[in-house]
Amino acid sequence: MSTDAQEKPMAVVTGGTGGIGAACCRALAAEGFRVGIHYRSSESEARRLRDELGDCILLRADLSEPEEIDALLQVVKEEARRLDVLVNNAGFSLDRDINSMKIDEFDRQRGITRGTWYMTKRVLRLFMLRKGEGRIINISSVTGHTGNAGQIPYTMEKAAVDAFTRSLAKELWGRNILVNSVAPGFIRTAMTDVLPEDVRKGILANVPLGRMGTPEEVAEVVAFLARRGTYITGSILHVNGGLYGG
Repeated sequence: MSTDAQEKPMAVVTGGTGGIGAACCRALAAEGFRVGIHYRSSESEARRLRDELGDCILLRADLSEPEEIDALLQVVKEEARRLDVLVNNAGFSLDRDINSMKIDEFDRQRGITRGTWYMTKRVLRLFMLRKGEGRIINISSVTGHTGNAGQIPYTMEKAAVDAFTRSLAKELWGRNILVNSVAPGFIRTAMTDVLPEDVRKGILANVPLGRMGTPEEVAEVVAFLARRGTYITGSILHVNGGLYGG
């Protein structure tokens, strides 16, 4: 590891191989960050993204397992010796109505919230509190504010992420560590590409801009918060084409 590499600011993006996650990795790399690309099972996608971006670290972990988070951060500590920006993006949705969802499915969905909490806790302890600065950017969702039928645990998780953002910003009062959420609306990703056309039209009928957003439009806001949003903390930035104003 060269001294130059250690001096380069470091950002870790959880769920870094999905549509929004990969766009965040690209945007942060363009801003001059060395990027840690987290993945759980999509190693081939992570390697392709690393080949595209160059100076990256691949970080595999199941974020529902605290010991795997600890191992991930040990790699960051050894390879980069710093972590300036954490983007908590990892997430998934098990779509079931309340009568169909089983307890173990609910617990699996909610495990990502615990992972976000534990990852942030350890990043603060190992890196940001010692340095006296840092940025934590949580990716939530418009559905955490509007609700969505058939996605109760997911919407609970995303609402919790925004509450976490506000509370953590207050806990870190005066520490020069900024904590914010970015809440996307309906973004064109692999998940939304499979929606039936009638469902897509119903969604767009409620979006003033009349279209779905792109992962890059979300990533632009993440990059702004990572590099330039020096007087923003405890905020929820909505990126949804006017669907919801916050």
